[in-house]
Amino acid sequence: MKFTIQSKDKNSLARTGTLQTDHSTINTPVFMPVGTHGVVKSLSPDELYDLDTNIMLSNTYHLYLRPGTDIIQENGGLHQFLNWSNSILTDSGGYQVFSLNKMNKITDDGVHFKSHLDGSMHFFTPEVSMEVQQKLGSDIIMAFDYCPPGDCSKKELERASDLTHQWTKRAYDYLKTHENLYNHQQTLFPIIQGGVDKNERLKCVDQMLPFVDGGIAIGGLSVGEKKEPMFNTVQLLGESIPEEYARYLMGVGKPTDIVKSVLRGVDMFDCVLPSRNARNGQIFTSNGVINILNNQYKHDTSVIDENSRIQFAKEYSKSYLRYLFQINEIFGIRIATLINIAYYFDLMKQIRFEINNDTFVKWSKDYLDKHKD
Repeated sequence: MKFTIQSKDKNSLARTGTLQTDHSTINTPVFMPVGTHGVVKSLSPDELYDLDTNIMLSNTYHLYLRPGTDIIQENGGLHQFLNWSNSILTDSGGYQVFSLNKMNKITDDGVHFKSHLDGSMHFFTPEVSMEVQQKLGSDIIMAFDYCPPGDCSKKELERASDLTHQWTKRAYDYLKTHENLYNHQQTLFPIIQGGVDKNERLKCVDQMLPFVDGGIAIGGLSVGEKKEPMFNTVQLLGESIPEEYARYLMGVGKPTDIVKSVLRGVDMFDCVLPSRNARNGQIFTSNGVINILNNQYKHDTSVIDENSRIQFAKEYSKSYLRYLFQINEIFGIRIATLINIAYYFDLMKQIRFEINNDTFVKWSKDYLDKHKD
């Protein structure tokens, strides 16, 4: 993988660039839609191509449990299994250690966990995470990390950072001694932990730099901490991570949070928010966020969003979309998901345009004034 900076904003840490993998060229800043199980729910690969999706994210933990990495390998890897020709990033399974913490036990060697599907016991180590991701054949693979909750003690925060360092070194060493299974390069992204503790974060940066080959991730944010310390941490890392590396802020996905993070030097984002919220009836439109299930849309015959590039948004009324949700019709979820993903992609395109024209700071102020948290 190669990351190249194209332009820098004069008044902030924002920049545009390109990520080049063996499968696609990705313009940054970029939002990566989440296909947890290898599919962005309700959308086909062709629809994702039509939206200009050059990279998507899939979940190592879930694919390991079902259908199983051996089945995916039998199908020629995740790209062929999904019929997806552009880039794929897979997480390490580390976040599930945090999110499913009532079902696991963390040791220095790895994590014992119980499957949420059938209760079977499994043991994930840095080496197992790398083996699984090699079998998946994704383009960008994440190092196995320990993501502590936002309200953890200083002792637990330090343990999480130290384990993440040890596990990253083990993952790096595993990849050096095991050949790639497919005819394309896989690039390891280390993950910086440390909560909102300045010294712990800077320590983690120094620990992770020896393992960086093009990109590095910022983990352990948006896990319960307040917004101001979160953005202070992003600013700190935007100033501390060498500029030649792509910076990936994991799991942060509100549009206003994306804009604020681009100002602080972030290049890559992922979040389930646009697709998950779509399934719950929350639609991102050019006129603001609407909840289509609200009673006010029962008799609203205006189109969903006249400014959307999704034709459905300009063809169907809010009243009709509300009706589809009321009868649990999958077509309603498909319309909402397409509109939301398109909104995010168009936001990223606008961000890149403003950075390239050195107007991003002014534009971002106007955007944030219009779209309050």
